[in-house]
Amino acid sequence: MSDLSGYLGSLKGCRILGINPPVRDFAFFDLWAKPLGLLYLLGALREQQNHVSLIDCISDSSSADRRYGRKTPERVEIPKPDAYRGIPRRYWHFGLTREELASRIISQPRPDLVLVTSSMTYWYKGVFWCIEQLRKILPGVPVILGGVYPVLCPDHALLSGADEIQTVPMPLPGSMPAMDLYRRLSYGVAVTSTGCPRRCSYCASSLLWPSFIQRDPLNLMAEIDLQVDLGAADLAFYDDALLIGKEDHFYPICEELTARHPGLRLHTPNGLHVREIDHTCASTLFRTGFRTIRLSLEGIDTANRQAGARKTSPGDYSAAVANLLEAGFRPDQVETYVLAGLPGQRACDVASSIGFVRSMGARAKLAQFSPIPGTPLFDEVVRTHPEVQEEPLLQNNTFYSPCVSGEITPEELQSLKDMARTPG
Repeated sequence: MSDLSGYLGSLKGCRILGINPPVRDFAFFDLWAKPLGLLYLLGALREQQNHVSLIDCISDSSSADRRYGRKTPERVEIPKPDAYRGIPRRYWHFGLTREELASRIISQPRPDLVLVTSSMTYWYKGVFWCIEQLRKILPGVPVILGGVYPVLCPDHALLSGADEIQTVPMPLPGSMPAMDLYRRLSYGVAVTSTGCPRRCSYCASSLLWPSFIQRDPLNLMAEIDLQVDLGAADLAFYDDALLIGKEDHFYPICEELTARHPGLRLHTPNGLHVREIDHTCASTLFRTGFRTIRLSLEGIDTANRQAGARKTSPGDYSAAVANLLEAGFRPDQVETYVLAGLPGQRACDVASSIGFVRSMGARAKLAQFSPIPGTPLFDEVVRTHPEVQEEPLLQNNTFYSPCVSGEITPEELQSLKDMARTPG
């Protein structure tokens, strides 16, 4: 394991470039995605009297505006990796091209150090490509790879070509994230807490954030104020457990948001714990300006309830939806994640969960299971499919369940997608 936090904390007077690499996949959707960990780190390094800059290969290539401030990055079709050769789908490079990345790098002074972040394990091809370009454009400049991927796949990350790899989770610095490096924002992001007290067998939250820690609301509001000043009209919360201890933490934050930014549109792309959504909570969400509500039901079948640590029940879910609709939310604003492709799960189980969600007046959003290294369900998957551990591309949620596990056929999966999309 490699922890570079001490080294990074000692840097002073350096010129440091942070890069959010392109994504290579069959599809990419901007769910208010920002490299928040990298931005916090750049903010801390700037406070240490370093000069920092940012190239966001996704945001910098985006052009067409989507709803609520989101944007669609440019894409270029590329050959599929061998692991995906038999899949009848087109494969894309989302983000800056080689020429565009080189142009941005050479337009600024040569850095002393480059920090490359990462997220999904199965997006490593974009990370490797980015580091390869850096070797050509900036020969001799050291590159450090961090983010989610090397924490979950430290051995595989050794193939990246980076000089150093951060394989230990880093806590959020106390500094402000360097959001101003974007100059102008169409949306902002916030995290009021790190980690999660739940231990769902499919989730890596506890691996990335070993402890559940709620942040100081004053620091959080200062970060939100900055992003609104930079033009953000929308704000997405990244929390895995936004509503835990809501009376002492979330509600005071909502009061501040209402007082300071009454027109700000708020979103929860990560699923909310439905057990926490009583009448007061639903009313608070609506009154504060939340526009996108995603709920964590996962499913009502046995496989789903066991995987989700039984954190909810059909009764909890129906009560939460009723409270949200009564508070004023429209059905199209209340989407519910339904997991598909879990070990031992059948297509009819998923269909039953989708039908249940629709019967409650909400919309189902199919979430295909991705085996994440280090989780209990990953270990279960590897016992029957050891190749998933060797090749992170096989962990891709769009690829694993229909093409690796055999739990749900491609035809069944498409039928479930169509069912989820059909209005109730």
